[in-house]
Amino acid sequence: MAYQDQYNECEWVDFGILENFMKDCLVKSGVPEADAQIVSEILIESDKRGIDSHGIGRLKPIYIDRIDWGILSPETKIDVVKETPTTAVLDGNNGMGHVVSKYAMQMAIDKASENGLGMVTVRNSTHYGIAGYYALMACNAGMIGITGTNARPSIAPTFGVENMLGTNPLTVGFPTDEDFPFVLDCATSVTQRGKIELYSRLGKDLPPGWVIGREGTTRTDTDQVLVDLTKGKAALAPVGGLGEETGGYKGFGYATVVEVLSAALQGGSFLKSLNGFDEDGKRIPYPLGHFFIAINIDAFLGLDLFKKIAGAIMRDLRNSEKAPGAERIYTAGEKEWEAWQYRKVHGCPVPVVLQKQMTEMKARWKLNYTFPWE
Repeated sequence: MAYQDQYNECEWVDFGILENFMKDCLVKSGVPEADAQIVSEILIESDKRGIDSHGIGRLKPIYIDRIDWGILSPETKIDVVKETPTTAVLDGNNGMGHVVSKYAMQMAIDKASENGLGMVTVRNSTHYGIAGYYALMACNAGMIGITGTNARPSIAPTFGVENMLGTNPLTVGFPTDEDFPFVLDCATSVTQRGKIELYSRLGKDLPPGWVIGREGTTRTDTDQVLVDLTKGKAALAPVGGLGEETGGYKGFGYATVVEVLSAALQGGSFLKSLNGFDEDGKRIPYPLGHFFIAINIDAFLGLDLFKKIAGAIMRDLRNSEKAPGAERIYTAGEKEWEAWQYRKVHGCPVPVVLQKQMTEMKARWKLNYTFPWE
């Protein structure tokens, strides 16, 4: 199947138009222009890399709606709670997660430039977009980048059915001598809410094994799952799947590691305190925690040697014997690079549901845009 065939129901739109549109919507929602530029830059990076679950499709349901509901502050005030030459703890004060997170990773990079290693943790933040953006910041600085974040409860523990842990990505990026860096950016669950939202926009049922219901059986009813995840009536399976036979305890364990690193080092909120509702069912903020680690490769045996060996490892993996019927072996970051090679020419695919959202936001703020579907 050709790459574009999976987007037959979509209209293709220039990235510059989408990025400016997001920025204008955020500014109209009260986000300062410089901060709106950061948020839109990070969201569009997701779409450029083919990660449609975390790009413009999340502008309204995650950011605009939460600002409207009064549970996300459009203005981001960053406090330094504690700092050492190699570490820091920041408080995002319920502002835009992208803004405090970009600041935090840059802080970690600066510390690593001086001291070889830098780690910054953040509390009282909000959804920060694709974790891979921050790992790429480190890659572009010639460093290894590691980041993670907790999230509203979604994953059930192994042998459990209650959503307790967030999708909690553990993301690692490092440069290689190839055209693209290695970036492993994925949840510690089999899937994550953004992917389910994407399936909903495309009108598709979920694959069996992604979601477990309170009865202990798998769920595939996409739209109702999105409702029940919020109500605690459904939960995501950890990486490895349900039970122990396929290694679900491994995903459960890694999700727990991310939860601890996103909460314990910074004195932040965790597990059920991130569900976004109070005891009366009223919406409240999601006070998320993040961590950012930068490792200066030059503090070891040098960037060029590292890139050469890392690149050789990637090529050896891709060139290894393939399974019968398989055409290729991919390494992390390769599919995203290939998506960008196509999309930088053709633009971003916008499905029908998102087209409607964009048209409504344009009308709400009387923005001067003309979209292909109009």
